[in-house]
Amino acid sequence: MLDRLSSSQEDLESEELREDTATAGCTRIGDCQDREIVTVTGTLRTVTLRPRAGVPALEAELFDGTAALDVVWLGRRSIVGIEPGRKLIASGRIAMTRGRRVLFNPKYELRPLGRE
Repeated sequence: MLDRLSSSQEDLESEELREDTATAGCTRIGDCQDREIVTVTGTLRTVTLRPRAGVPALEAELFDGTAALDVVWLGRRSIVGIEPGRKLIASGRIAMTRGRRVLFNPKYELRPLGRE
Protein backbone atom coordinates (compact mmCIF):
# COMPACT_ATOMS: atom_id res chain seq x y z
CA MET A 1 0.00 0.00 0.00
CA LEU A 2 2.83 2.38 0.88
CA ASP A 3 4.43 1.74 -2.54
CA ARG A 4 1.22 2.77 -4.30
CA LEU A 5 1.03 6.00 -2.28
CA SER A 6 4.63 6.95 -3.03
CA SER A 7 4.46 6.05 -6.76
CA SER A 8 3.81 8.68 -9.41
CA GLN A 9 0.63 8.61 -11.51
CA GLU A 10 2.70 7.59 -14.55
CA ASP A 11 4.19 4.62 -12.66
CA LEU A 12 0.72 3.48 -11.57
CA GLU A 13 -0.62 3.73 -15.14
CA SER A 14 2.38 1.78 -16.47
CA GLU A 15 1.80 -0.97 -13.89
CA GLU A 16 -1.88 -1.16 -14.88
CA LEU A 17 -0.94 -1.44 -18.57
CA ARG A 18 1.56 -4.23 -17.82
CA GLU A 19 -1.20 -6.11 -15.94
CA ASP A 20 -3.58 -5.62 -18.90
CA THR A 21 -0.96 -7.11 -21.24
CA ALA A 22 -0.62 -10.21 -19.07
CA THR A 23 -4.41 -10.57 -18.67
CA ALA A 24 -5.00 -10.30 -22.44
CA GLY A 25 -2.31 -12.91 -23.15
CA CYS A 26 -0.35 -10.50 -25.35
CA THR A 27 3.39 -10.06 -25.85
CA ARG A 28 5.02 -7.21 -23.94
CA ILE A 29 6.27 -4.57 -26.39
CA GLY A 30 9.62 -4.49 -24.60
CA ASP A 31 10.07 -8.21 -25.48
CA CYS A 32 9.25 -7.86 -29.22
CA GLN A 33 12.05 -8.63 -31.67
CA ASP A 34 12.54 -7.57 -35.29
CA ARG A 35 10.53 -9.64 -37.85
CA GLU A 36 8.54 -11.40 -35.09
CA ILE A 37 4.77 -11.88 -35.49
CA VAL A 38 3.14 -10.57 -32.31
CA THR A 39 -0.09 -9.53 -30.66
CA VAL A 40 0.33 -6.51 -28.40
CA THR A 41 -2.00 -4.32 -26.38
CA GLY A 42 -1.70 -0.88 -24.85
CA THR A 43 -2.86 2.72 -24.94
CA LEU A 44 -2.42 5.09 -27.88
CA ARG A 45 -0.36 8.05 -26.69
CA THR A 46 -0.21 10.04 -29.94
CA VAL A 47 -1.94 9.90 -33.32
CA THR A 48 -0.58 11.86 -36.28
CA LEU A 49 -0.98 12.05 -40.04
CA ARG A 50 2.51 11.68 -41.51
CA PRO A 51 2.93 11.02 -45.25
CA ARG A 52 5.43 8.29 -46.20
CA ALA A 53 6.84 8.36 -49.74
CA GLY A 54 4.00 10.61 -50.88
CA VAL A 55 1.31 8.29 -49.49
CA PRO A 56 -0.86 9.36 -46.54
CA ALA A 57 -0.13 7.38 -43.38
CA LEU A 58 -1.91 7.45 -40.04
CA GLU A 59 0.71 6.88 -37.34
CA ALA A 60 0.07 6.18 -33.65
CA GLU A 61 2.34 5.43 -30.70
CA LEU A 62 1.17 2.41 -28.65
CA PHE A 63 2.48 2.10 -25.07
CA ASP A 64 2.04 -0.95 -22.81
CA GLY A 65 4.00 0.05 -19.70
CA THR A 66 7.23 -1.64 -20.85
CA ALA A 67 7.99 0.16 -24.13
CA ALA A 68 6.35 1.91 -27.08
CA LEU A 69 5.93 1.01 -30.72
CA ASP A 70 4.62 2.86 -33.76
CA VAL A 71 1.47 1.55 -35.43
CA VAL A 72 1.20 2.76 -39.05
CA TRP A 73 -1.77 2.44 -41.38
CA LEU A 74 -0.57 3.25 -44.90
CA GLY A 75 -3.04 4.97 -47.24
CA ARG A 76 -5.26 6.14 -44.38
CA ARG A 77 -5.87 9.72 -43.27
CA SER A 78 -8.04 8.76 -40.31
CA ILE A 79 -9.73 5.76 -38.71
CA VAL A 80 -12.79 6.13 -36.52
CA GLY A 81 -11.87 5.31 -32.91
CA ILE A 82 -8.11 5.68 -33.38
CA GLU A 83 -7.41 8.58 -31.02
CA PRO A 84 -5.05 9.35 -28.12
CA GLY A 85 -6.01 7.60 -24.90
CA ARG A 86 -7.78 4.71 -26.65
CA LYS A 87 -6.77 1.15 -25.76
CA LEU A 88 -6.36 -1.42 -28.50
CA ILE A 89 -4.99 -4.84 -29.35
CA ALA A 90 -2.86 -5.01 -32.52
CA SER A 91 -1.41 -8.01 -34.39
CA GLY A 92 1.22 -8.13 -37.10
CA ARG A 93 4.92 -8.45 -37.89
CA ILE A 94 7.33 -6.15 -36.06
CA ALA A 95 9.74 -4.12 -38.20
CA MET A 96 12.61 -2.01 -36.88
CA THR A 97 12.71 1.44 -38.50
CA ARG A 98 15.26 4.00 -37.33
CA GLY A 99 15.72 2.06 -34.09
CA ARG A 100 11.99 1.93 -33.25
CA ARG A 101 9.56 -0.97 -33.35
CA VAL A 102 6.84 -0.52 -36.00
CA LEU A 103 3.70 -2.46 -36.95
CA PHE A 104 2.54 -1.65 -40.50
CA ASN A 105 -1.17 -2.14 -41.34
CA PRO A 106 -1.88 -4.40 -38.35
CA LYS A 107 -5.06 -6.26 -37.57
CA TYR A 108 -6.50 -4.41 -34.61
CA GLU A 109 -9.33 -4.47 -32.11
CA LEU A 110 -10.44 -1.39 -30.21
CA ARG A 111 -10.92 -1.98 -26.49
CA PRO A 112 -14.05 -0.64 -24.77
CA LEU A 113 -13.96 2.91 -23.44
CA GLY A 114 -13.83 3.36 -19.67
CA ARG A 115 -12.93 0.68 -17.17
CA GLU A 116 -12.79 -2.85 -18.58
